[in-house]
Amino acid sequence: MSGDARVVAVLGPTNTGKTTYAIERMLGHRTGVIGLPLRLLAREVYDRCVALRGPSVVALVTGEERIVPPRTQYWVCTVEAMPEGMGCDFLAIDEIQLCADPERGHLFTDRLLRSRGLHETLFLGADTMRDPIKALVPEAQYMHRERMSQLVYSGQKKVSRMRPRSAIVGFSVDNVYAIAELIRRQKGGAAVVMGALSPRTRNAQVDMYQNGEVDFLVATDAIGMGLNLDIDHVAFSSLTKFDGRRMRPLAPNELAQIAGRAGRGQKDGTFGVTGDVRPLDDGTAQAIMDHRFTPIQKLQWRNHALQFGTIDALVRSLESPPDHDVLVRAREADDLKSLKTLAESAEVTARCTNGPSVRLLWDVCRVPDFRGISHGEHSNLLDVIFRYLHERGSIPDDWMARQIKRIDRSDGDIDAISKRLAFIRTWTYVAQRKGWTDDLDHWRSETRHVEDRLSDALHEKLTQRFVDRRTSVLLRRLGQKEAMVAEVNDQGEVTVEGEFVGKLDGFRFSQDKGAGAAEAKTIKTAALQALAPHFHLRADRFYNAPDTEIDFTEQGGLMWGSSAVGKLVAGSEPLKPQVEVFVDDVAGPEVAQKVQRRAQHFIDRKIAALFEPLLNMQRDETLSGLAKGFAFRLIENLGVLPRASVADDVKALDQDARGALRKHGIRFGQFTIFMPLLLKPAPTRLRLVLWSLSKNLGEFPESPPPGLVTIPAMTDTADGADIMAGYRNSGERAIRIDMLERLADMLRAEDSRGGFEAKADMLSITGMTLEQFSGLMAGLGYKAEKGEREKVKPAPVVVADATDATDAPAKAEATEDAAAPATEDAATPTAEGVASPEADADAVVAAEATPEAKADQDTPAAEPAETEVFYTFTWGRAPSANRARPNQGGKPRGKGAPAGGKPKGKGKGPRKDGAGGKTQNFSARPPRREKPIDPDNPFAAALMGLKDNK
Repeated sequence: MSGDARVVAVLGPTNTGKTTYAIERMLGHRTGVIGLPLRLLAREVYDRCVALRGPSVVALVTGEERIVPPRTQYWVCTVEAMPEGMGCDFLAIDEIQLCADPERGHLFTDRLLRSRGLHETLFLGADTMRDPIKALVPEAQYMHRERMSQLVYSGQKKVSRMRPRSAIVGFSVDNVYAIAELIRRQKGGAAVVMGALSPRTRNAQVDMYQNGEVDFLVATDAIGMGLNLDIDHVAFSSLTKFDGRRMRPLAPNELAQIAGRAGRGQKDGTFGVTGDVRPLDDGTAQAIMDHRFTPIQKLQWRNHALQFGTIDALVRSLESPPDHDVLVRAREADDLKSLKTLAESAEVTARCTNGPSVRLLWDVCRVPDFRGISHGEHSNLLDVIFRYLHERGSIPDDWMARQIKRIDRSDGDIDAISKRLAFIRTWTYVAQRKGWTDDLDHWRSETRHVEDRLSDALHEKLTQRFVDRRTSVLLRRLGQKEAMVAEVNDQGEVTVEGEFVGKLDGFRFSQDKGAGAAEAKTIKTAALQALAPHFHLRADRFYNAPDTEIDFTEQGGLMWGSSAVGKLVAGSEPLKPQVEVFVDDVAGPEVAQKVQRRAQHFIDRKIAALFEPLLNMQRDETLSGLAKGFAFRLIENLGVLPRASVADDVKALDQDARGALRKHGIRFGQFTIFMPLLLKPAPTRLRLVLWSLSKNLGEFPESPPPGLVTIPAMTDTADGADIMAGYRNSGERAIRIDMLERLADMLRAEDSRGGFEAKADMLSITGMTLEQFSGLMAGLGYKAEKGEREKVKPAPVVVADATDATDAPAKAEATEDAAAPATEDAATPTAEGVASPEADADAVVAAEATPEAKADQDTPAAEPAETEVFYTFTWGRAPSANRARPNQGGKPRGKGAPAGGKPKGKGKGPRKDGAGGKTQNFSARPPRREKPIDPDNPFAAALMGLKDNK
């Protein structure tokens, strides 16, 4: 167990520079080998050696990776993959205390006992290994190294209160993922480091942490094995772990190995617990801080002198007991378990008839179970590999290709990619075995590329799930107490320190909806802090913006371009609304006041411009008495009043008062009293908003499209909305107020008692069909009686040719012949649209008097006459004491209707009784005294002249 070379045990706690010392010593020799406990740590040391000596002289050999340049001088390996019998000048084994590990300890013990450098051998590890090394390697010298920084216990702390540059340690994949997700929500994200990760994924995650993209690291106990990271605090989320057989508590020296990652170099570090873990007892915490632990008493051992004659001999040699009190036989490892399982196969036993076949079987059994599916599945795979190697001497390329192809997929979630990464590690290990494949370089390259692709995909998935770069950056800048740079593009998108955080709509910030509840507060705090100067700049631009850039919506909102800056609220009067601005509190009261003043100026000027006639009337000091009161009513109703609602007031107005009001553009219509100028689209749109505010409506009615005479009736809105929109509901349609008054003027000329038909002018001004017009008239109080009649066709007109006078008599005769049957088909219409009996009799006599007519009677009957639909309208409302008189908004009084309102007979003229046929006159009340003529009426002089001539 001893050798002639110098053997030194470099012992001490973590952060003493032991690994760095070993690298320096190795590079000081011509050749050297260093064995490390983890593939991840081996890669880190390899990169450091390459940086110092170049890639041409440094080799990396692990179970799944092999980089061996032709001029290799220095070998960086995992302990399992260390080459034997090389005769190197220098040899070192790191983390030698792993000799006591139940799973891998026998490998480290074997290197402790049998691996030596020709000139120098170093064993690096904890002070607890001093006694076992002294017992097994008596020639060893000892070098103690003190920790370069202090390690202090800080107790229990919540994850939400964890300071940056902290590592939270878990002992299961589920635990690590849960903590990483919690940190992402609260702190912006974390890097994830686990022993099962490929070096490529692990390095990408560590670089993200080391570069400051994230301030937290979530890891398994893999970080305890020499990984040099910039960690200030280590927190344990659990104090127990599964060791492959059972859950057991971690020993103080194991906790110290992990906690020692805090405080690198001369920088002090702290450790503690988090989550539901109870605080460490004082003794354990003090032991970790003082680096005092119970010395290791026993080391794991397994016989290295194996017998390959038969499978049974191999098993016996593997299970032979140690010959030293410090050594204990290692428990059954996976390779030995697989050997025993395959030995139960008769076919495998039949193949293993000599030493080389047994050795081959043992090499196959040493393929690690990276997949971790089950022992049976792993044994089946090993059986197939052994048969191929034994029968053919190599694994078939097509079979190898199929296995790899099933794994070469980067889709799926983290778990799916992690499983594929574990599977490819098996084939990466197989591809590294010399002689197992026909094209060693091809399969090494192929498996390496697949692992790299899966590693990159896993890193991307881990980053997507556990890192919110935006929150991480903002938190870091907030913690640095520095002014952050915010940018707002033309679309209002806000970026802070280059990270998109939301949109700025006017003077309100709307943060990104993709943020969770926990990070939302951080994002908003950072964004509003950075946006403070932008609010002032925007307020200045808004204050100086022309009115053409500002507008109001039909729901009372105030818009600056496409941004909402406020809304209108009811004021003391309908024409004096107030403004409520939309400004974030962080913008400050100065910004809010500036925005409010500008918005109030805009709406005040808009009202002054659109309601100028109404405001001029309000300021007219010449109005007095009833005229002033009536003007107030009209102003209160924004320039539109149903006449029926003020019938008594209108009746009380004398001609002088009416003349004074007409000067301001007021029209006294039969149905509505209004200002025609205020019926234009712009005043109408604003009037609806102001009226809705005064009525405290939840939803404002929309203004009708401009230019329409009739629209669908506004039945789903508040009472009075149709009048404010400039229309009056009438049946299923609503007609514009001014057009309704024009229609009323036409209706006054009709016999509304005896009945009348719609004229073409009536349909023209309403833009309706006859059927639609009947519905409109029904809404105004008329009865519409529908009927059908024979359509009257106009008689053809024959024009005699003046140049052919000789043919005139013949043409006249022909004309009479042609006209005879036409006269029979269509009688001459009267003013009432019905043929008179006298015209019918004359036509019959004429037909009988001519031979052509008699001949026509013998011909077949003509086609059926075409019919047409017509409506007869009569006033249909019954008299009511509460209803306004006809000239006050009720039925228009036709010129043939008597004052009493009783209907006349059908047709025009006075009604005759059935017996004597004498004219009868009816009167419901004595005739009214005529009102004096308005002297301001432009027709007053003419009217007065007519009266004087009576």
